[in-house]
Amino acid sequence: MNIQNYINGSFQNPKSKEWIDNYNPSNGEVYSQIPNSSKADVEDAYNAAASAFKTWSNTTLIDRSRILIKISELLETNLQRFAEAESKDNGKPVSLAKSVDIPRSASNFRFFGNAITQFASESHESVGLNAINYTLRQPIGVVGCISPWNLPLYLFTWKIAPALAAGNCVVAKPSEVTPMTAYLLGEICNEAGLPKGVLNIVHGLGTTAGQAIIEHPNIKAISFTGGTATGAHIAKVAAPMFKKLSLELGGKNPNIIFGDCDYEDMLNTTVRSSFANQGQICLCGSRIFVESSIYDKFKSDFVEKVKQLKVGHPSNSETNIGALVSKPHLEKVKGYINIAKEENGTILCGGNEVVVEGYENGYYLEPTVIEVPTDECRVNQEEIFGPVVTIMPFQTEKKVLQMANKVKYGLSATLWTNNLKRTMRMSNELQAGIVWVNTWMMRDLRTPFGGVKASGVGREGGFEALRFFTEPKNVCIKY
Repeated sequence: MNIQNYINGSFQNPKSKEWIDNYNPSNGEVYSQIPNSSKADVEDAYNAAASAFKTWSNTTLIDRSRILIKISELLETNLQRFAEAESKDNGKPVSLAKSVDIPRSASNFRFFGNAITQFASESHESVGLNAINYTLRQPIGVVGCISPWNLPLYLFTWKIAPALAAGNCVVAKPSEVTPMTAYLLGEICNEAGLPKGVLNIVHGLGTTAGQAIIEHPNIKAISFTGGTATGAHIAKVAAPMFKKLSLELGGKNPNIIFGDCDYEDMLNTTVRSSFANQGQICLCGSRIFVESSIYDKFKSDFVEKVKQLKVGHPSNSETNIGALVSKPHLEKVKGYINIAKEENGTILCGGNEVVVEGYENGYYLEPTVIEVPTDECRVNQEEIFGPVVTIMPFQTEKKVLQMANKVKYGLSATLWTNNLKRTMRMSNELQAGIVWVNTWMMRDLRTPFGGVKASGVGREGGFEALRFFTEPKNVCIKY
């Protein structure tokens, strides 16, 4: 089948009439084609969005809210269809897409559909001057949203929903590796009554379609989630044009385990935080530091549990680890396992490709645990983004803080301890945008989301997202 661009409320072929093969990771076969969109397609999308903005920006909050909540309801109604499509496109287990990805996508629309009706700005009385200042929060105009392949619809809607709620119109590009659910979203938007041109979805490569979005002179803001190198390129292009930027980039997140933790809860959660979605989540705890007093026990118990994880076809209800997203990505992850061996790391389990019967050409890899000799190893410093974690012991709080912070990233950190004073000290000192204590991936959509250092700039989520997608205007009235 051919996936099409969604522009001005209709599905359209690319102007170039060129197409890109889209692979099913579970069997390595091409199962659809996507538009190889060009600057001309982006221009059409922009023109549709600019025309729609005149009306959409002046709709009432209640009208916008009603449409976004309707999109949420339709996603929930089509849960099974979207979960199967996401799994086929990405390689993740259907069970994961059904329990997490699609419900969260629906929640994004519902949350921001409600949040916009509660969003408020400020007023300030200038006492003694007979004046009042108030702040208008106005939509920016046409904005660009570019999302990654690891959580395709989840992160696509995480950007689109607040942009639309705030009154903007959107030109969006999903990853060319996982385009299917973004394509299906267009159908849902039409059914929900979203006006033509308010959301436009352009498929294609980052170097062509993505580049055309970020360099378009009249697209006034870019929200991007993806790799740090791409984020740096976007910043370089956007800076001279004075575009607003939100960049959610890579992570190499520490998982710090002290001996006074709730051990069983920690162990079970650490397996999940290491290998959920085949480790292809920017928030996975890929560097595990364990206090020396429990290190040997943890190593034994953790490896035993990891060996029990079932690698298999995404449609199998017993599958814990599905297929990696693409052949090139599989080769990249395997390359890091070879680097670990060269750096004198010890492969405690995993490290090998898996052949799944009937799907021999799929991109499957065993969950891999590497004991590293030093925290400065490349596998402990560089983002692998696969089912691979490193472990090593530590003896003091000071030392583990030093190791945790000694990477270029700063997205999230996980801390396991029942010592309140230690919790407060370390939460303050960890260089990360998010710190989870005695849990992982417990998300509240009202909270700010984002990282520091090479993990990005800006924050998504809650009112932070609505602030990003609006421009503040101060009005001063003397009376």
